[in-house]
Amino acid sequence: MEHGKRTNDREKSIYILLTDTGTLFTTMIKRFTAAPYNHASLAFGADLSELYSFGRKKPTNPFAGGFVEEDVYAGTYSHFPNTRCAVLRLRVTERQLEEARLVVESFKRERDQYRYNLVGLLGVLLNRDMGSDKAYFCSQFVAEALSEAGLRLWDRPSSLVTPEHFRKHEALETVYEGLLFDYPLLERGRLGSRVETEEPALEWAVS
Repeated sequence: MEHGKRTNDREKSIYILLTDTGTLFTTMIKRFTAAPYNHASLAFGADLSELYSFGRKKPTNPFAGGFVEEDVYAGTYSHFPNTRCAVLRLRVTERQLEEARLVVESFKRERDQYRYNLVGLLGVLLNRDMGSDKAYFCSQFVAEALSEAGLRLWDRPSSLVTPEHFRKHEALETVYEGLLFDYPLLERGRLGSRVETEEPALEWAVS
């Protein structure tokens, strides 16, 4: 595991946000996986202001997915006020943090070339590396971005990494677990009034 390697760089942190919106579909997924969370996002700040993943491109359309810059206050999460989450911290060097930012910037520049890796989700169920270049699902993207930054956490393809792998990894520290909108580092004034929707969603697929 390359994560343990350190230079003289000052220590920094990268955060992984795991979420479960609590919809009927995610409840069905949890019965199959026995895992509490079904979506993973990469964050460059503890306040979740820089949040990236593969998921819904439009909050109200669960079937159109790709690379997304997520917004806790105005994006998909605003439609699911009872979303539960875990915020995990990965301690890294300043150099590794910068490498991870460069990787994400590359995704941002080429976002129109990427699509959602639905075939890869089937591969996870079959424990087979499936899919194609330029196609990712949420936890695959987070694992791949970290790996390309020199933070390879598993001896397995990124396409076989699930949100549960992050939750159980010894290098990741859980700094918060509970309702997403109760996370203490969010700006309370920006949360406003939230009304829960009953819209079904493909949360692990395109949440």
